Amino acid sequence: MQAKSNHVPETIKVQSDNGSLRLQFSTKYNPIFGGKRKHQGLAMKDTPENFQKAIAIAWRIEEDLQHSDWQKLFDPTFAKYGLKTKYAAELKLATPIPDPGPEMTVGTMWEDYLIWKQPQLQPTTFENNFLKTYTNIVKGFKWNNKQQTFSETQYSIWDMPISHAESETLLKSDRSLVQKKATLVALSEAFIRLQSLGKTKLAVNPFVIVGGVTENKTNKYKPTVNDDGSTDLRWWDSVDKETDSEERDRRAFVRDERDTIINAFYEHKNAAPRLLAPLVEFRFLTGCRSGEAFALEWKDVFLGRNKDYIRFSKSYNGRCKNMQVPKTGETRIFKIYPKLSEFLNRIKPADAKPTDLVFVKLNGRSWDNNSVKDVWNGKSSGSGGVVTQLAADGLINGYLPFYSCRHTFITLMAHSGADLLLLATACGNSIEVIQRHYLGVDTTANFPNI
Repeated sequence: MQAKSNHVPETIKVQSDNGSLRLQFSTKYNPIFGGKRKHQGLAMKDTPENFQKAIAIAWRIEEDLQHSDWQKLFDPTFAKYGLKTKYAAELKLATPIPDPGPEMTVGTMWEDYLIWKQPQLQPTTFENNFLKTYTNIVKGFKWNNKQQTFSETQYSIWDMPISHAESETLLKSDRSLVQKKATLVALSEAFIRLQSLGKTKLAVNPFVIVGGVTENKTNKYKPTVNDDGSTDLRWWDSVDKETDSEERDRRAFVRDERDTIINAFYEHKNAAPRLLAPLVEFRFLTGCRSGEAFALEWKDVFLGRNKDYIRFSKSYNGRCKNMQVPKTGETRIFKIYPKLSEFLNRIKPADAKPTDLVFVKLNGRSWDNNSVKDVWNGKSSGSGGVVTQLAADGLINGYLPFYSCRHTFITLMAHSGADLLLLATACGNSIEVIQRHYLGVDTTANFPNI
């Protein structure tokens, strides 16, 4: 018997047992069940649909057991949760089951969901994705660049009763397909939670997309058509640029393109690209995440005999303007290799203090994604960026965003025969991720003549 990977509270797990579903309660609940660990059969076959129902049941039980008044709320017969057990006829509920109140609106459900969801997420993920992007999509808001404010559209589902909410309305909004799908996934989770709390009589989840949906959007960059008629998919043709793009989009530059980009920054006629050049080269040489490079101090760089490594222990977030733990929540040690050692010795000032940032702007402050974006791919005012111009001039095969520095490093190292465990540990990935996403088929490779 294997416990399924599921999205339920930590103290109650949904499991498959000989083709049927059951709940397994944490040992913390042993005193409630006579000192023994409780397993509760659900009389449901193990199917995807039933598994979702089981999750909803687990959530509802968890809410009762975690409540300060749990002795009145929790029903040991499980009849309150829609289960028929052999104990149901013998025991009475401690309190009558309240009828669900009036149907709430999508906005009310969403606000309640955000309160519950916030402690489960990194602060930046919650603020940038849930509190801003997803909330604005539910409200039907659209950002007006000219007026620098949000404007209302006809695609809001915020004030709709949940039973009248239509996913199709949300999907018509002027947002990327990835963002709209992510919003619907969050709304679906909010609805399942609502069911588990007994706050809705609806049996059908209105936020589940039936069938496929497609993106109707004009792209800033068009894909390159090769001589054989194939398309160069390394362009921004289907990639959302705001929601966790750095980890989802793993396209990379080839080695010659990487070197062309680095040289273009160092040799640029303007001061800003030349100032950014060391940061660009560093990311190409380490594959670190952008926030980790922004936060790096010289005390984290150990150059010397038996101490050649970099310590990535924090990340700078430009939106929140604060230092945070890295994305994985763990400190990583990156072993310095000769080319990286030469680079670090070249850029380190003679009077560098341990707490000095390694990469700073002219004003002495840390770089952030917005300031890098202005130089990398151009300002919103229309002036071109370094990499955008290289692509337009045909000096590189196509445009990729700043976070592709990370994937370029991992791809080049993986294909050069680097130890995958060392690479995964240094970059905060897993061997499985590197094998699946970075070690694609090499069309120039041949079998050895054995």
